[in-house]
Amino acid sequence: MNKISPILIAVLILCFAGSLMIGQADAPVGQSLRALITGDGPLGRVMQDIRLPRALLGVMVGVSLGLSGAAMQGYLRNPLAEPGIIGISGAASLGAVVSLQTGFATLFWLALPASALSAALVAVLLILTLAGPRGGSLTLILAGIAVSALAGAMTSLALNLSPNPYATYEIVFWMMGSLADRSMDHVWVALPFCLIGWAMIASLGPALNALSLGEDTAASMGINLARTRMILVIGVAASVGAVTAVSGSIGFVGLIVPHVLRNFVRARPSSLLYASALGGGIMVLAADIAVRLILPSGDLKLGVVMALIGAPLFLHLIYKTRGGLE
Repeated sequence: MNKISPILIAVLILCFAGSLMIGQADAPVGQSLRALITGDGPLGRVMQDIRLPRALLGVMVGVSLGLSGAAMQGYLRNPLAEPGIIGISGAASLGAVVSLQTGFATLFWLALPASALSAALVAVLLILTLAGPRGGSLTLILAGIAVSALAGAMTSLALNLSPNPYATYEIVFWMMGSLADRSMDHVWVALPFCLIGWAMIASLGPALNALSLGEDTAASMGINLARTRMILVIGVAASVGAVTAVSGSIGFVGLIVPHVLRNFVRARPSSLLYASALGGGIMVLAADIAVRLILPSGDLKLGVVMALIGAPLFLHLIYKTRGGLE
């Protein structure tokens, strides 16, 4: 654990508490906490069935995206890498879009996340097949770009051929990303995949430290590059695919958070993994709180707010580091 981790943990706890306390049902903190524990009355239902799942999903989404972004940047040795570069988010979105467009999502509550996770699994198999057992980081990037482009094209085709304008409207809104109207069922669906993905990515710390010296040097130190790549792809797919399946597409977290925190951990990839996981949770929870404060009675999407925050910040970071990227 690095020096900044205790600060990040404290801020994450504050954001989690804020996510639980802030909402349209205005009540004192003590009363809200009692309602959360007991579940009594309308406030208890709000706390346990609406705010708690939303806060938990916020942490899960942020940790998954932040951790995956730090792992991708460490493996590719590129501060501009992010989880979407290997096409997992796009594939999961395609699965959800097809499920909504065909009406499969209405058959049972688990249909939409199951479709998204299935599409993410297919994307993993396709990426690993395209990259091959001996492919390097460049091959992985090219395979991911190909899968991402294919998923994007098929998503556009599904929207274009959708005969139902209401289904198209629902698809577009889902793709914007949101934590609203989620239940504990969504938490339990995504949590096992997230835990598996987090554990796999966290195990790559020593390998990522070695890779910071170059692939040849890492191989000479006994790092199995093919195994590292497979664990990375599967771990990112499990965690990012799971959260995309239940929250829709939310961008910039895996790109911005590791970039901001890198200097605080002296650019050590293994330390950046844990810092980015905590920072991702903070960023998503804070943005979701902003959604409720900016437009409490509207339907402002988390993905939209994240883009509005992330894009200018990313441009600022590029401007500051442009000399080092040339």
